[in-house]
Amino acid sequence: MASNDLITLSDSFVKDIVDTVTPHWGPLGWVTYKRTYARFIDAENRTEEWPETVKRVVEGNINLDPRLKGMGYGVGEKLPDPQLVKELTDEAQRLFKLIYGLAATPSGRNLWVSGTPYQHAHGDSLNNCWFVAIRPQAYGESAIVPSYVDKREAAVSMPFAFMFDQLMKGGGVGFSVTRSNVDRIPEVARTTDLTVIMDKGNGSFDESVKAGAVDRDEWLSQHKDAASATSATASSDATKPSDLFFYELPDSREGWVHALAAVIDSHFTYFPQEKKTVVLDMSKIRPRGSRIHGFGGTASGAAPLIEMLNDVNAILNEAAGRKLTSVDATDIGNLIGKAVVAGNVRRSAELALGDWDDNGFVTMKQDQTKLYHHRWASNNSVAVSGDPEQYEAIADAIRTNGEPGIVDLDLSRHYGRLIDGRSDSADILAEGTNPCGEITLENGEPCNLFEVFPNVAEEQEWDLKEAFTLATRYTKRVTFGTYDWEVSRNVIERNRRIGISISGIQDWFLSRFGHRVVTGFTDDRKPIYDEQATKAMDDLYKDVVAADADYSATLNCAQSVKHTTVKPSGTVAKLAGVSEGMHFHYAPYLIQRIRFQDDDPLLPALLACGYKIEPDVYTAHTMCVEFPVKAAHAESEDFASAGNVSAEEQLATQAFLQTYWSDNAVSCTVTFQEDEKPSLPKVLSAYAGSIKSTSMLPYTGAGFKQAPKEPISEEVYLEKLGQIRDTPQAAFARINGRHDMNDLELVDQSDCIGGACPVR
Repeated sequence: MASNDLITLSDSFVKDIVDTVTPHWGPLGWVTYKRTYARFIDAENRTEEWPETVKRVVEGNINLDPRLKGMGYGVGEKLPDPQLVKELTDEAQRLFKLIYGLAATPSGRNLWVSGTPYQHAHGDSLNNCWFVAIRPQAYGESAIVPSYVDKREAAVSMPFAFMFDQLMKGGGVGFSVTRSNVDRIPEVARTTDLTVIMDKGNGSFDESVKAGAVDRDEWLSQHKDAASATSATASSDATKPSDLFFYELPDSREGWVHALAAVIDSHFTYFPQEKKTVVLDMSKIRPRGSRIHGFGGTASGAAPLIEMLNDVNAILNEAAGRKLTSVDATDIGNLIGKAVVAGNVRRSAELALGDWDDNGFVTMKQDQTKLYHHRWASNNSVAVSGDPEQYEAIADAIRTNGEPGIVDLDLSRHYGRLIDGRSDSADILAEGTNPCGEITLENGEPCNLFEVFPNVAEEQEWDLKEAFTLATRYTKRVTFGTYDWEVSRNVIERNRRIGISISGIQDWFLSRFGHRVVTGFTDDRKPIYDEQATKAMDDLYKDVVAADADYSATLNCAQSVKHTTVKPSGTVAKLAGVSEGMHFHYAPYLIQRIRFQDDDPLLPALLACGYKIEPDVYTAHTMCVEFPVKAAHAESEDFASAGNVSAEEQLATQAFLQTYWSDNAVSCTVTFQEDEKPSLPKVLSAYAGSIKSTSMLPYTGAGFKQAPKEPISEEVYLEKLGQIRDTPQAAFARINGRHDMNDLELVDQSDCIGGACPVR
């Protein structure tokens, strides 16, 4: 709880809910929660318990209501309105019960950040993902503005700085390298000599030298005329000698971003012309393993940053005398993402959006050396216009490489739900998507998510209208956070875009309607949809829109430009044990493998429970744990899994949700079997104009050693389940009491089924 929070949940209320509501933990739910979202409490040397997390998250959100601004008990503040406090306290209590029971949950970003001091300093951190167009842009009134640029003049570095900043705050970033953007970057004017220096006393000195740094004292002894530069900062760049740009990085996220901006901008004409050499002093950067007290987790040291800056500089040096290509721009974005991944608890999620007929972009991952070095850092998609021929051409690449994905920008700009028809103003300024493709976004705009598990909600006797209303109001409040970048503040205030998602959709269809939503196909392969499901989706959508209209009127702000989505889910879906987004369960019975650091305090508890644990065959100092999992409704005759449902039915289901539920987009990774490859171009092109974004991957089954998911038989599942002697919660409490973990990370987990979204 923040010290200035007016709306709080009493301990007695929390206890009443804990005593009467049982969280709907999935088979991996508690383990996933404990490793991913339970923050470390320094004063007690332990991590949070679930009631504490939910209390923090709800209080952090409810106090964003703008009507509370200026209220409090401090000097100069208005006294709180008792009626408003009562109304919001009642709402906070309903939200607590909804989330605690796991009938619904905010995004993973909110579970990690909401209610922390970091939220109040950086409201950006409450949003999962962002989008930025890679073209010269002005920094504006932003938290990060290099001293050598006019904040109102366009700089090449700005979109890359924005990307780096948001990735380091835990968000993912989609970015556009279409010709309409990259062609606006001026010619690279010159090469830059980059030198990174590091003090021997820094705990990461040896690693930094391996990454390309040089000894600070030795460099200064050889450049005595530069000694006066050692105290220079980003706001004081005039140093001696005159051809040297010297920057001493502070131990902060802003320092990292300023360093990247300087390296990029030094290649263009608006950078001070006399500065031929860029020297970056990284001696103040905390060494690897140090605690990060704001965002949480541990530091990576300077080495990943040094390697990234040298690689970016090399790309720009090679491009001197010409313009950057879409591949160059994507490479820079990927190198940024690679550096963030090396930052331990953060995850880089990127989607690069290019032109469908840009062969260099479409084939760039075929360079295996660069793929393994950095090009793995983004999922790549192409912008299309709904032309079936474009879909057919792309499907040919998909069945060969599994990429690119597809983003229909024309459909996104002119349509909300398809059933509501075309509009010339629906979302006309949208330029791309978040990394998972479920939210169409303008430049600088974030996705703002909350997901409801309707099957769980109905089991817990929630009125779905109330559950979706609470979700709508939660996300609306997020738009009133404190945002660091002017470009974001402007678009958020104008659009107030929200994304209310449904997860466990396949579970709900089977539970509520007794069968899947696609009941068949006509002779000309048009899907036939269940009428009850169609009405249910339409009604819930209208409930969300009505809730937004009501709350927007109360707050005197714009109604949201769009409201609903289907996110792919993943880590959050694991909490409640539901199917991920619109996806079918991977298999009726499977082994789910989760990777942990080898010193993770959860491992002894899992071993005591009887779970199989073995060293990871791919990564040192990592252990692989096997969890036997049974999918919901696995025994149902109408149960279908990703291993046996056709790509055609998956696309038909996506089109159904795009038509009747989602006015943003529907994220889906369509899986296909080997024998479906020949028909993919025809099947995919049949849904041109019906889906806003999609990606396709071959279904691999086990596929390789220690696969994250391995289908097994019911007999094997029961055998492995019989070996489990206790719950992880009970074993952990017995071994550790309440003195547990210290912000270690859950390895190889993601907030979506396709691995695009970050953990937190």
